Amino acid sequence: MKNIWMINHYATTEYNNEGGRPFSISKYLREEDYQPLVFCASTLHENGKQYIDTEKSLSKDIIHPNGTCYIFVKTRSYTGNGKQRILNMIDFYRNTKKVSDQYTKKYGKPDIIYASSVHPLSLVAGIQLAKKYKVKCICEVRDLWPESLIDYGMVSRSSPIVFILRRLEKWIYTHADSLVFTMEGGYDYIIDQGWEKAIPRSKVFHINNGVDLEAFDYNAKKYSYEDVDLDNEGIHKVIYTGSIRKANGSLLMLPEVAAELTRKGRTDIEILIFGTGDYVDHFMSICEEKGIKNLVYKGFVKKHMIPSILHKGDINLLNCYSTAIGKYGSSQNKLFEYLASGKPILSGEDDKYSIISNRNCGISKHFENATEIADAIIYLVDHKNDYPHIREVGEEYDYKILTRKLLRIMEA
Repeated sequence: MKNIWMINHYATTEYNNEGGRPFSISKYLREEDYQPLVFCASTLHENGKQYIDTEKSLSKDIIHPNGTCYIFVKTRSYTGNGKQRILNMIDFYRNTKKVSDQYTKKYGKPDIIYASSVHPLSLVAGIQLAKKYKVKCICEVRDLWPESLIDYGMVSRSSPIVFILRRLEKWIYTHADSLVFTMEGGYDYIIDQGWEKAIPRSKVFHINNGVDLEAFDYNAKKYSYEDVDLDNEGIHKVIYTGSIRKANGSLLMLPEVAAELTRKGRTDIEILIFGTGDYVDHFMSICEEKGIKNLVYKGFVKKHMIPSILHKGDINLLNCYSTAIGKYGSSQNKLFEYLASGKPILSGEDDKYSIISNRNCGISKHFENATEIADAIIYLVDHKNDYPHIREVGEEYDYKILTRKLLRIMEA
């Protein structure tokens, strides 16, 4: 059995939710005679929960009931996106390297390292540990740093931070043995940076995020989400699941979209929002101020309830507009849950890599205003039975299939 070290700062969330990319990939790696060891932060991003309750310990290992070993690496607690979150990332980078020898003694030396961003320091740690143990490191790029920070308005393009992060990004891409982008246009990005001579196409691969269909279908049958609006057969339900944060600021258009639906006489359509984030209060204050009744915030729900919610809905909402980095493709986790539900999807993404457009799974285009979005919702509601193939598209992104793609890269 081969040992694979998966370095993923935010896999703590997947452990807590029992789902997601590292959770599902590790599940199917075990079926292929690999023993995954998942290094993740000791703090849970969503609420600051700490998995290490002693001051002296730098790590703690827990075997999940599914058989995967999680190494919780000591990181400080934080709230928001300020200095303490950055220090939390540095904690993870430093302490992962500090505790590595401890876990080679306990579980054996890694045969391969699979390091994943959300932030680049996880990838740096993976490359450095791979050099230490003389093994191959595959770097998974889930976010483009610093491009994502620029796109979300967190830093300016001329900032010194951008210059530093850009140099670090190129260092990672050149020193990784292989690169796996979750967005299909990853190599387009490399070309746009002028790095194609330093980073050959032969070492760059694409594996989307996906959905564990076995778990999705099991949860849909076992856990039924009871809700007065979801269970109302007299209305059509437009469902959004996920975070309500600055990065998803397009959701702030939804109150006006809901108002447009009312103005057009479509009182048979409701928009239901499931999730949480730092924009919730602002989002709901707009609805209250404008007296909007056909947009209902349902709050946070546990991941295992999502399949039931999606099955009871009619249309799934991804976002209302695209971002500049959207041209490289999108691979949001909820997209693949939406595909698994078999329901048509509405998205404001307008790029050549859109699965929704290219596979006719709904409407994905640039919207100029709330009226256009309302019209698109009405069209999908009235034509929701014209998309019987969506579930079949979702089956192509089952994590069982995606893990086999990863294995081909690992074993090359």
